[in-house]
Amino acid sequence: MPELPEVETVRRGLAPAMVGARFTRVTLRRPNLRFPFPDRFAERLEGRTVVDLARRAKYLVAGLDSGETLILHLGMSGRFDVAMPDGSNLSPGDFYLEGAQGTPKHDHVVMAMSTGATITYNDARRFGFMDLVPTRTLAACRHFAAMGIEPLSPALTGAAVARLFRHKITPLKAALLDQRLIAGLGNIYVCEALHRAGLHPETRAGHLAASDGGPTPKAHRLATVIREVLEEAVAAGGSTLRDYVHTDGSSGAFQHAFRVYDRTGEACRTSGCNGIVARMTQAGRSTFFCETCQNRDALDG
Repeated sequence: MPELPEVETVRRGLAPAMVGARFTRVTLRRPNLRFPFPDRFAERLEGRTVVDLARRAKYLVAGLDSGETLILHLGMSGRFDVAMPDGSNLSPGDFYLEGAQGTPKHDHVVMAMSTGATITYNDARRFGFMDLVPTRTLAACRHFAAMGIEPLSPALTGAAVARLFRHKITPLKAALLDQRLIAGLGNIYVCEALHRAGLHPETRAGHLAASDGGPTPKAHRLATVIREVLEEAVAAGGSTLRDYVHTDGSSGAFQHAFRVYDRTGEACRTSGCNGIVARMTQAGRSTFFCETCQNRDALDG
């Protein structure tokens, strides 16, 4: 599933074709994706102008001049193809099922824009979805009501980490993946951030808060490296694994900067560390870490 940097890459690719443009025709080629489309979905979009295109965690949110917001989620294999009037294609990130790379039978939604651009949503697995909600109630809608703070926002500080994790005995990695606390973090970037912060993934999350509830040095460090990892990944166009390339065939490049993810048995890339990258399973998901520089006893505070 695409993580936050990949979704941000898609947002930046779609923005030139969508922001300021009007939906002239919306064609639905099936009644549902992961969920049924909202009532009169195409009719409510046609004639409306996209005022802005933002991201909330792993969701795209397009504000419309009708007072509604279009919510887009890519699921496991959703992708957007953007055909411009001059015959060129923009390159928001694509997420597709290997062996079914954007085949026309999976083109489920076609949106013609007033600029002449045509945006096609293709989804082999149909785990993605689209919704329309009143903009004034966006934060309280069923998709976002229980969602935590944005990891790329100023709200993510060492003090926030301490406040969110205080008294929690759950493993640190599990706490970071809890979308009710910090929204948008996924397995790849959590593994990478924990390694840079020198924190073992099984450390109790509550250890990042001092006895008075304030942040430990490690809490400050973790907040900083989460932002660094995500910003570097966005700048690299995301990470290309099995399911991710750009529409022009190029790839995201952050996977070349992985320090631990999917590097089991390789040498740790931390300067001066002689450790080896190990893998374990937590809550059914692979966790990659260095057994030496992510020692659980090496906590500050």
